[in-house]
Amino acid sequence: MARREPAGGGASSSGRRAARPLVNETSAGGLVYTTRGGVVQGVLIGRRDRRGILRWLLPKGHIEDGETVADTAVREVAEETGISGRIVAELGTVDYWFTAPDRRVHKTVHHYLMSAVGGELSADDIEVDEVAWVPLDEVASRLSYDDERRLVEQVPGLLDGRE
Repeated sequence: MARREPAGGGASSSGRRAARPLVNETSAGGLVYTTRGGVVQGVLIGRRDRRGILRWLLPKGHIEDGETVADTAVREVAEETGISGRIVAELGTVDYWFTAPDRRVHKTVHHYLMSAVGGELSADDIEVDEVAWVPLDEVASRLSYDDERRLVEQVPGLLDGRE
């Protein structure tokens, strides 16, 4: 995975912008949850970055032609985790910049909260190294990025009365 930068981009060490083309991308995904043994749990995926460090993330992916943002979120969560979900709330949108070998990317990701409705946990997707059910009260601390942590911190309030 490429290095994440705050929205707004960044400059090279000399203060000049890199001469790479800028690409805007939009993705969708989110947190799917279930209650197991009286404990609410959410699914996270683990991906290794370029240095081999395992980064825990919310599942997400690119919108395909003809798909709505919500349809993409449900599809991507199922593809990357093996768990089918039903959207129950919007979690919010984050955007960030990263540098790929041939371009700079400004990425916008729409996140949803989903109730698990089927499937089995699986890391069969080529982009996923690990997948895990994590107790909801540990999800934020396990996530590798602050922007995703902020999104999941609102989940307990969204779940009040739903479980």
